[in-house]
This record gives sequence, structure tokens and C-alpha cells, in this order.
Amino acid sequence: MTIGASPHGPGILVIEPMGNAGRFLLEAADRLGLRVYAATHQDVHDGYPDRLRSALAGVCATDLTDTPRALADMETFCRQHAIAGVAACFELFTPLAALLADRVGLPGNDPRLARAARNKVLMGEAFAAAGIPAPRWTVVRDAAEAHRAVRSAGLGRTLVVKPAEQGGSWGVSVVDAGGGVHAAEDGVPDQLASAVAAARQYAYAQPHGLKLDTRALVQEYIPGEEYSCDTVIADGVAYPLPVVRKDTTEGRYRIETGHSCPSGLPPSLARKVQHTAARAALAVGVRHGIAHTEVKIPPGTETPYVIETGARLPGDNLCEVVEAATGVSEAVAYLQAVLGRVPDTVPSVTGAAAIRFLLPARGGVLRQVSIPETPGTHSELHLRPGDSVPEPADSACRIGHVVARAETADRARGLADRVAARSRVEVS
Repeated sequence: MTIGASPHGPGILVIEPMGNAGRFLLEAADRLGLRVYAATHQDVHDGYPDRLRSALAGVCATDLTDTPRALADMETFCRQHAIAGVAACFELFTPLAALLADRVGLPGNDPRLARAARNKVLMGEAFAAAGIPAPRWTVVRDAAEAHRAVRSAGLGRTLVVKPAEQGGSWGVSVVDAGGGVHAAEDGVPDQLASAVAAARQYAYAQPHGLKLDTRALVQEYIPGEEYSCDTVIADGVAYPLPVVRKDTTEGRYRIETGHSCPSGLPPSLARKVQHTAARAALAVGVRHGIAHTEVKIPPGTETPYVIETGARLPGDNLCEVVEAATGVSEAVAYLQAVLGRVPDTVPSVTGAAAIRFLLPARGGVLRQVSIPETPGTHSELHLRPGDSVPEPADSACRIGHVVARAETADRARGLADRVAARSRVEVS
């Protein structure tokens, strides 16, 4: 199969297809017979792997960090190549996709609200305006402001500190505001200052050099199990996808260790999660596209609290997990939505799938890694022997993953867990 080889189908412009869901988007475009074009920086395109480069029908080389220039360049490109839809892989470029779609008269998200799906300060304001259950929060610019805010905001003993603009788990910390050996004045621990510094360290997003909002959010910690739910929206109508269970590490850094579908929630509660996720997506302006929403459900309640949402396909190979369990391709449905079509979101199979990530005990140099071949599973390495392994503070430290399929979620989770436990990772 040569992805993107259909020269006669409608054209899709993907603003930076090198996101971690990019390969699913390219495969979906091939299924739908679409021509795929990329909008990116020339130097970023020069570093594309051969498989991605060969999948593209053309490239709009521009400066995505210069919004007026990028919009002008992409508008000209869209008209020259009869582009029928605009999509984005990187969360930080989803507002740009909304602006472009509006400019050239294609289906897209509300450009007036779209930045709320990228900026968590605006997101929190949008959730509050729409009455979405979400953690209480305050925004700070330095450690001193954080200390004052914690004293006055009443956010609770445990706090989550995160960047206003960044993806994944980068710069996110969970800290204890109840005191300790290094407690600062009034019981606020010194670790709050280091957490704010960690959240504010990202001034630019690489590899494009996009300038970021360097403020930090200090949120109340919501206890309970974590889930995600994606929502495809076409012409303002929400099409909910299955709820997925998420597992993370404990402690200061909450790195995702795996996901499983179906979630195991009772049907009535799963429907509540889907409904809440759809409301969150609409609140941040998703009108023709997809949203990935993360929620937590406190013990003893049936209230899903929205942690955040993004107007993009999910990462962590969740497209693969959901399709293996249900037969629904999230990427196909997303492209259908941005083309103005009714998305295919009705499950065609009943099964289960789980993914487990291999994490190192510490940073260093990867010396050896092996994942046993086991029926019902397949695996992939993210790093190779000799590669540098970051400290386990965010998802960049992952060594690889294993995906398992089975009849039930419990069996899929158990199978993936067993393979992960038998895998060998040696870091020096």
C-alpha cells in the first residue's frame, strides 16, 4: 500500500502531520482516497522520515509561528490545490486550522473559541462559562504568586501544577500543600516553587519554535480513576466514541502507563462521561472535528470532572486501541468531519484492547531492551540501544509499548501487563 497515492480524490491540508497520531491520519486518508498535503516549516519537512515524505501529494512550506504569513500562504495553497478539508495533528496548531478553514470557507471549528482548546487558562474560562464540572484553579506567573494564591484560593491539600500551554504530561507536577520537611511559610511546601518552575520552563514548542504562554496553572487535585473519551463533531452534532480507562504512575509525576478499551464503567456512567466530554468539546469551539477529553471520577460519585480537552486526535496509540476494540477508526471519522460528511462512528466489532508503555526506572543510556513475542500482542520500540533516556518525569521517557487484543478488557489488560512485566529494559 502506498499511502496517499490516490491523485484524483479530494485534497486535505494537514497542518503539521508529524504529530504522534499522524500515521493514523495518513492511513485514514488512504482509506478514504484522499490526497494529503502538509503545511510545515521547510526545515521540519527536511527531517521527515521517508514514509511520511512519500505519502504527501505536496507541501506548503511556511512559518507556522507567524499567523498572518501562514494564513496567507496556506490560503493561496488551498485555492491552488482545490483543498476540501483542513486538519491538524499538533494540539498547538488547532487554532490555526480553525482560522484557515474559516478563511477559505471550509468546515472547521469556531475560530473565536478555538484557542481555548490549546490554552488551559482560556479552557478553564470556557468550561466555567458552559457549566462544565472541572477542577478549581488559579493562574500564576511565579512561585511567590503561587504561594499567595494557594493561601487565598482554598484549592485543597494536594495540588496539580501544569503549564498554560503544553502537551502530554510535560511540566505537570502533583504536589502536597499540607507541609513536610521542607515546608515553607503557612504550610505550603518548597516543592510548589519547583513545580511552578517546571511548568514555566517551556517558552517555545519545538521543533517549530512556536511561542508559548509561560504562565502556570495551580489546580485542585481531583481524586479517583482516570478516563478519556473522544468526540467527533460534524456540523455541531456530537458523535461520542467509547470511554477508555487510563492508568498512570503515582507520586509527583503522573506518566500514562497504559490505556484499555472498553473502560469497565457501568453503561449509565459511561454515557455520562460521553455526554460531559461532548459538552467540553463544544465549549472550546469544536464544530467540525474531533476532541480528546480527559476526565476523573471521584470515589463514591458519578460526576465526571473534565481535566482538559484538546481539538485533535488522541496520542498514545489510542486510535489503534479504540479501533481494535470497536472497529471504529477515529482518524477516518475526523477526516469525514472536516470534509463536512457524516462520520462513521458506529462500532462494527465487539472486543477489547489494551496498551502498556515500558518506562525506565531512571534516566541514562539505553543499553538493552527486549519485549517477548506473545500471541494476541504486538509491540513497538520508541528508543533503541544507545539512545539517551530522559528521567521518568513525562512521556518522553517511554522505551516502547505493547498492545494486546482479547475478548474482554480484563483479559486484554492482563495480557498486556504480563508481556510488559516480562520485558527487559536496561538503562545505565
